[in-house]
Amino acid sequence: MSLGAGPAPAGTLVELGAVFLGLGILARLARRVALSPIPLYLLAGLVIGSGRVPSLRLSEEFITTAAELGVLLLLFALGLEYSGDELSGALRSQFPAGLLDAACNFTPGFVAGLALGWSALSAALLGGVTYISSSGVISKLLTDLGRLGNRETPSVLGILVIEDLAMAVYLPVVSVLLLGEDMEDAGLAVLLALGAVTAFLVLALRYGERVSELFHSRSDEVLLLMTVGVVLLVGGVAIRLQVSAAIGAFLVGIGLSGPARDRAAELVEPLRTLFAATFFLFFGLQIDAADLVPVVGVAAALGVVTAVTKVGVGWWAAARSGISTRGRMRAGTALIARGEFSIVIAGLAAGAAGVHPDLGPTAAAYVLLTAVVGPVVTRFADPLADRLVPGRGA
Repeated sequence: MSLGAGPAPAGTLVELGAVFLGLGILARLARRVALSPIPLYLLAGLVIGSGRVPSLRLSEEFITTAAELGVLLLLFALGLEYSGDELSGALRSQFPAGLLDAACNFTPGFVAGLALGWSALSAALLGGVTYISSSGVISKLLTDLGRLGNRETPSVLGILVIEDLAMAVYLPVVSVLLLGEDMEDAGLAVLLALGAVTAFLVLALRYGERVSELFHSRSDEVLLLMTVGVVLLVGGVAIRLQVSAAIGAFLVGIGLSGPARDRAAELVEPLRTLFAATFFLFFGLQIDAADLVPVVGVAAALGVVTAVTKVGVGWWAAARSGISTRGRMRAGTALIARGEFSIVIAGLAAGAAGVHPDLGPTAAAYVLLTAVVGPVVTRFADPLADRLVPGRGA
């Protein structure tokens, strides 16, 4: 069996090394200023893609494959955050807030798309971009600010769980519609996709412990190889069933429990970090920086509107749990940031027939703005609450 033409050229290794080193420097800079590195990764992709670093001639096949792997590991790691009990508990306690969240944050993007003259499909994709908060950015932000134990945090996490489950339905539907099939075939494909998601979810919740026992091993090597192998295998099967591979990976994460879940999270984290950074870089590479200029106004307007609606949803959800004014503001501002799912939605639509070409640039500008502004506003949630409602304590 042939293993290829030989070792990679030295220039390719140097370029890839420079890219990963550069991403590491950006991550360190983001950590210094207490922000998510996602906007910096996107900006790096924009700079490289614009030709301002002419010496880089990256391997398109490698970057594309690494980006796809990054999405799968990102969503798998997200699924590991939720147990079956947490999912059912979130659905029971935060379902009204989840409905309000969808109505208040999907609608601005959808209406804006229609107002701009986009197709209904393009508008629905923009609605998905504005609806979904970034679980990755928010969970890291809560950890960095020491708020994981706060009373308002379960309200925030409950809303995020419902959003992620909503994406398990939304992504398969839009994936099928992006194929451009006729209505009858599209309807059958959507039913098949939703049936597959439901089956995956039932298996994950009912038989997760048994699956975890099969995964569990004292050897880190065995557990890591089996975990990544199953994630890739399920992702491929999901695509065959016209379900998003990312959602397949997400459901695999939900299915793991106990010691296997905890150790898998530790083992996969370095790979997730590496390939997720590549994914955001890759998305930035696909966007022409010049295309951002015409859509900045729309992205900024959507950012302001949906920041207000997210704060309102978080405020209401925390108020239902008897949380004080400061806690309500902390819950609301924590939900502002968008990130991985918004970019995944735009990435699915990239180059698809019938999708407006401004969707990708608009999503990129929108994520850049909210992923930067959201964490900053969250840091000042307490004084902001005191200004709005003077004299109320924490």
